[in-house]
Amino acid sequence: MKDDPLLKLIAVFVPFSLISIGGGPSIIAGIQHQAVDVQHWMTSREFVNFFAISRAAPGPGSMLTTLIGWHVAGWTGALVATLALFVPSSIICYGVAMVWRQHRGKRWHTALEQGLAPIGVGLILAGAVSILTIGHGGPLAWAVAGGAGALLLWQPRLHPLLLFLLGGAIFVLARLLSAML
Repeated sequence: MKDDPLLKLIAVFVPFSLISIGGGPSIIAGIQHQAVDVQHWMTSREFVNFFAISRAAPGPGSMLTTLIGWHVAGWTGALVATLALFVPSSIICYGVAMVWRQHRGKRWHTALEQGLAPIGVGLILAGAVSILTIGHGGPLAWAVAGGAGALLLWQPRLHPLLLFLLGGAIFVLARLLSAML
């Protein structure tokens, strides 16, 4: 396993598949740590670039995993990394859903749902902080991210593309203003 990049991809992404409470954004910090700091598959800058591509492209946000797999081992790596992230949790999710439906309305069921919600939110926030930290965007990036979060809390049905365009416009204006000064 030491030298086989496909086995390393499996070893990295299967555990993330099993702990991704809250979806793909909840594991971004861990993926960044493994891809950049532990496995040294890429630099922090490359990770941020892949993250940006995965968010701008249509499809699942977890496309980041596919891009990392492709970077490590080409098309085979992309397929292996994607399957390693999606298949284990999908099988478990199917099994849990079958049992979950049978116990809906019970007190422990409701308590478990309420307890997992803040864990998912915390993991998503950890991913956002990780991206903002390694992206070196500075105070403006933090302000735009905070503003986007506040807008989504206020208007949850706001289309993400609108936020993407608004954030881009803010950074373009900031660059223009700094160039003029």
